[in-house]
Amino acid sequence: MNTSIKTAKVYDEIIEFIAAGTTPETVVNFQLSDTAKERLEDLVYRAKTEGLTGEDKRELDLFLTLEHMMMLAKARAYQYIKSGE
Repeated sequence: MNTSIKTAKVYDEIIEFIAAGTTPETVVNFQLSDTAKERLEDLVYRAKTEGLTGEDKRELDLFLTLEHMMMLAKARAYQYIKSGE
């Protein structure tokens, strides 16, 4: 698994996405980069197998919080799209 990405990188991806301006459609279609997804997979795998350091646990917790936030934003954006039809 790739462990080169740090939390700030994922955070930066989301901040850049928001700062660039969003529409309901772009929110619904937002995806993290493959590198960020690989890092998340690595953290989850290690959490289930060998355990995580405190820093890695905080990073995984942040990933999960951001993922939850994006799921809520996507659901709301989808409602905006549907109400506009």
